[in-house]
Amino acid sequence: MGLLDGLKSVLGVKAEADATRDADPEDLFGMSTAFITMEADLGYTPTGDAALCFGDVDSTDFQDAKDEVETILEAGEDETGTVAEFTEDAHGYQWVVLHDDDFEDLVTSIHFAADTLIERRYGSRLLAALFGFEDERTGDPVYWVYSFRRGAYYPFAPDPDRDHERNTTAEFKLESNLDGELTVEGDKEFWYPLWPDRAGDHPWE
Repeated sequence: MGLLDGLKSVLGVKAEADATRDADPEDLFGMSTAFITMEADLGYTPTGDAALCFGDVDSTDFQDAKDEVETILEAGEDETGTVAEFTEDAHGYQWVVLHDDDFEDLVTSIHFAADTLIERRYGSRLLAALFGFEDERTGDPVYWVYSFRRGAYYPFAPDPDRDHERNTTAEFKLESNLDGELTVEGDKEFWYPLWPDRAGDHPWE
């Protein structure tokens, strides 16, 4: 996937220095109601995909923490139907990618994965959680991105037909309708684009 080097500074070191509030994994449960507004009021349906992005640590203990997340998510697949994939991108970032038609299960699983890493004292490695949606009329993708270093959400709407172009109209529409229901990042400098390698793909692909 096409995360640029700037991701580390914007969602990582720089965002940590400029943090406006502490990240709280409980913020992720805000999507449990926001997705209803997205679908009922704005015409955006969940794609059934969500993902957690975090930096790697070259240690046995961190590998044990990732193994714990993987083991429990896999054990829960029979109960919830949530399918989890664990991948590493070309820039060395780690991803837990989840697939489930039940949006509540996606939120719960993302929260579990993030909370487990925090409990294992690796919360500083968490970068972002993404929830995928698409426009019912056009099929264009949009995402809500939660920045752990900023403790806030922001919308990301890549143009599916043009590389590295954003649908700012869609992003501002999402901001104006969901601000208050979600904690939306007020400084648009931190609405960092998570470009995929190819237009139309998900950021984690």
